[in-house]
Amino acid sequence: MSTATDLITAAVLFGPGTLAGAAYALSIRGAAAETAGVRAVLALSAHERAQAEQDGTATPPGGGQPLPEPTPVVRLAPVINLAARRAA
Repeated sequence: MSTATDLITAAVLFGPGTLAGAAYALSIRGAAAETAGVRAVLALSAHERAQAEQDGTATPPGGGQPLPEPTPVVRLAPVINLAARRAA
């Protein structure tokens, strides 16, 4: 095999991987900036929720409806302890 054939084979085998690696590296850099923005917004939202809970106005963000009052717990029938009944 000649040197030209070896170079063509190397370009065919490693070229797409090199280009894909470069594209992936650029996407990671963009994702890091986006993640920092998302974290900043979540931190601000958490701060606002914490202040709303301290003030006693626990409404969802955007002025939504407040949470409903909890319903009373429904009690089920008592469970019979069979081991204690057999012992008696």
